[in-house]
Amino acid sequence: MKNKLASLSIVVSIFNEEGGLNFFWKELKEALQKLPEINTEVIFVNDGSTDQSAQIIERIVNDVSNATIEFSSITFSKNFGHEAAMIAGVDCATKDALICMDADLQHPPQKIIEMVKTMDSGFDIITMIREKRNDNGAGKNFGSKLFYKLLNSLSDHNFDQNASDYFMISRRIVDILKDNFRERNRFLRGYIQTVGFPKTSLSFVAPSRENGTSNYSFIKLVKLGFNALFSFSNKPLQVSLVVSLIFALFTTSFMLFTLWVYFFGDKPPSGYTSIMIFMSTCFTILFLLIGILSLYFGKSLEEVRQRPIYLIKEYSKKNSKTNNE
Repeated sequence: MKNKLASLSIVVSIFNEEGGLNFFWKELKEALQKLPEINTEVIFVNDGSTDQSAQIIERIVNDVSNATIEFSSITFSKNFGHEAAMIAGVDCATKDALICMDADLQHPPQKIIEMVKTMDSGFDIITMIREKRNDNGAGKNFGSKLFYKLLNSLSDHNFDQNASDYFMISRRIVDILKDNFRERNRFLRGYIQTVGFPKTSLSFVAPSRENGTSNYSFIKLVKLGFNALFSFSNKPLQVSLVVSLIFALFTTSFMLFTLWVYFFGDKPPSGYTSIMIFMSTCFTILFLLIGILSLYFGKSLEEVRQRPIYLIKEYSKKNSKTNNE
């Protein structure tokens, strides 16, 4: 049996959430009040918001009624994306365990109580599985299921179906992420499922958004999907090789058939039709293979450049037990 958790960092990623940020904080604070024995640190990561989110964060941090909670406030120089925001929170976390969550109330703060109790029973990783999302249509739900089936079929790892960016990890997993998983193309919810430490899952229902709209556009979701696929699987490269071998066999057979008809058949094959079919097939497969290779090359080039994952414009701490500001 593991000792009870003494301290907890909560990383909250924020991008243009002025409409619901106060409601989120109200629910989060209510949840934390039910865990008075835990020393809590809340890390707000403002991912380049262009609305009033920064001002709302400042009011929350400076509210005297929140003096028992430690705060860290990080403001990016621009929008670096949700994954970068989570990594920044991980880098700044100082407590015995860490929870990542969004500020749009799609990740219910009341589940934190259950997460803490579950970690106390001896787990290092708790993934939160979204049973359903009330404002998701059938198309998005189908797309999510299809994505995880594809990822699991192409990867050597088995990822939890509908795992979210709402998760809890122990200090040693935090240190592993800080020291080892520093790719520019990230899939953080996937990383924590592959490190091999004791893991379990809890489920939740994502309520409908009462304020604003989702910041994840279709393009961003597709990009995240590609990052996940290329982070955990080289099978597309293997598929390229297999397709090339099959196509080589096809062209060889086609060439031998054409020669046989030319020398031994009664009628030579139609030149224009045969050439057009062959060329169309050839270039389609060729461009497909080049496209797959280009995606891998592009991802590799980003890693080689080693440009920063994020840039911090402002950083401050409040109510710190070691250095009050």
